[in-house]
Amino acid sequence: MELPSPLRAAVDQMLAGEPLERMAKASALLSDRYRREVRDGRFHIDDALAAKAYLATRMPATYAAVRAALSMVEDVAPDFEPRTQIDLGSGPGTAFWAAQDAWPQMQSADMVEASAAIRSVGDALARHATVMARWHAGDVTGKIPALAPADLVTLAYVLDELPPATIAAVTTKLWALTTDMLVIIEPGTTAGWQRILAVRETLKAAGAHLVAPCSHEHDCPIEVPDWCHFSRRVARSRVHRLAKGAEVPWEDEKFIFIAASRSPITLAGARVLSPPRVSGGVGRVKLCRTDGSAGEVTLSKRDGDAFKQVRRADWGDRIDLES
Repeated sequence: MELPSPLRAAVDQMLAGEPLERMAKASALLSDRYRREVRDGRFHIDDALAAKAYLATRMPATYAAVRAALSMVEDVAPDFEPRTQIDLGSGPGTAFWAAQDAWPQMQSADMVEASAAIRSVGDALARHATVMARWHAGDVTGKIPALAPADLVTLAYVLDELPPATIAAVTTKLWALTTDMLVIIEPGTTAGWQRILAVRETLKAAGAHLVAPCSHEHDCPIEVPDWCHFSRRVARSRVHRLAKGAEVPWEDEKFIFIAASRSPITLAGARVLSPPRVSGGVGRVKLCRTDGSAGEVTLSKRDGDAFKQVRRADWGDRIDLES
């Protein structure tokens, strides 16, 4: 997956002429903060150089994860056609760009971001979009501007920067701003999954209807040391490779998310929870099923269409296989 062409061109223009050595050093520090989920009272993106380092090394992967999550929402809720969006902890507008790619009929978005440096970068990038974006200063754990609720509310890669004790309150705040669909995305780590489970319980208690990736509204059947997550392959640009000192032209971004709706959604089909393994005439696939269970299923060519579905399936797909 790559950034949309207007965004990619705008990012390349913004990074042109930036000294590679400074970019690489800032990128290394930024990647380390994300990897270790540092919580020291500072924003991961706290100045102009960090903002540009984010564009070079993190935005493509974060965009891929958010866009993949929204694709699962599109699949399960094809009638959802948002016109307005609120994105909290917006960074440079990654979820804004992913949402307008998923739903071209989007008309406007309110972007709430605490860092002035990254707001400036995001505002400059948003001028290349077809959707009107309004940028606001605000902290999701503190004071945010008075906003009219939106059809779609998003929070991407933000909870990992917040104290765990704030997750329920933040989720409740976001749900109050949501007229239709709330989507929260986190890194696909065991800790990220635990944060999403906490969000899931808060939303269920508030009467929300789960949309994706869960195939049911029962308690999550996955048990530690296992965890639920997905992966999306990301194409690295030349600047991306140079800033990260990488030779491979791609990377895999692991993520986990939860999407919930104000309206009931019919959950059908089983979610593929890991890459299917097919060898010869035997296929094995791990599924999350609508009855609330999860586990591996083994099929052979004798199973006909079910086997064909497994052979074609990818990690994260929803397939009509419940046995």
